Amino acid sequence: MRLTEHDVALVTGGASGLGLATVRALAAEGAKVVIVDLPSSDGKDVAEHLGDAVRFSPADVTSEESVSAALDVAAGLGQLRVVVNCAGIGTASRVVGKNGPFPLDLFRRTVEVNLIGTFNVIRLATERIAHAEPVGGERGVIVNTASVAAFEGQIGQAAYSASKGGVAAMTVPIARELAQSLIRVVTIAPGLFETPMLAGLPEEARASLGAQVPHPARLGRPDEYADLVSSIVRNPMLNGETIRLDGAIRMAPR
Repeated sequence: MRLTEHDVALVTGGASGLGLATVRALAAEGAKVVIVDLPSSDGKDVAEHLGDAVRFSPADVTSEESVSAALDVAAGLGQLRVVVNCAGIGTASRVVGKNGPFPLDLFRRTVEVNLIGTFNVIRLATERIAHAEPVGGERGVIVNTASVAAFEGQIGQAAYSASKGGVAAMTVPIARELAQSLIRVVTIAPGLFETPMLAGLPEEARASLGAQVPHPARLGRPDEYADLVSSIVRNPMLNGETIRLDGAIRMAPR
C-alpha cells in the first residue's frame, strides 16, 4: 500500500521511542498521522513540532472512550489506512522475590496495557478501516509490537513475556479473520532497542546489552523499527506474520 496525503495512520505510543520514529517515517511518506499517547506524554509538543500533518490525541489504549475519540480525530483528517500499536509498559518482578510473591496487580496491569490495550485498538480501528474503499486490493494494515521476550523471556519477565506472547499469538487468527475485509495484520518482535525503557540505564550498561547482540553488536535504533513498519505497509504479501527484529539475539535467562 502506497500512502498519500488522503490517508491517515494512527500510532499508539507515538510520542517517544519506536512510536515516535514510526510517526516521523509515515509522515515523511506523505500520510497524515495521529499520535495516541498518554496525556502526560510529550505528544502535544511532538505534533506541533512535526507540523500540520501530525495531530495528537491523548488516550489510554485500555480506554474505549479515549481510543474512539482518537479514531474520530483520524476520521477528520482523511481515511484511516494504517494502525501501529507501539504503546506498552515494561515490568520486572520475580514470581517470588525478597518482598514476597509477584504483585498480582502489577501482572494484571502489564497484560491489560500490552495485550488488552493492543486488542482494544485493533477492534475499534478495524471497524473504521473495514468501511474504506479498497486501494490496490487492500483497505489497510495493522502493525503490532511484541518482543523477543515473547519467545525467550528472562527471569523476572513473566508478566511482560505473557503480554507480548499474547500479542504474537493473536496475530494469525486476527489476520485470518480480517483477510475478508482486505486488512493485513503483522507483528514486529523487537530485540534490544534504544527506547525510553533503556534510556535510564548507565551508558556502560547499555553498551553491555548491545554487545550481546550477535550482529550488529549494538542496540537497535528506533528508525530501524520504523523502516520495517514502512516496508510492511508497502508489501502486500506480508500478512499474519511475527517478524523478529533483533540482530539474531536469543535472550539468556538473566
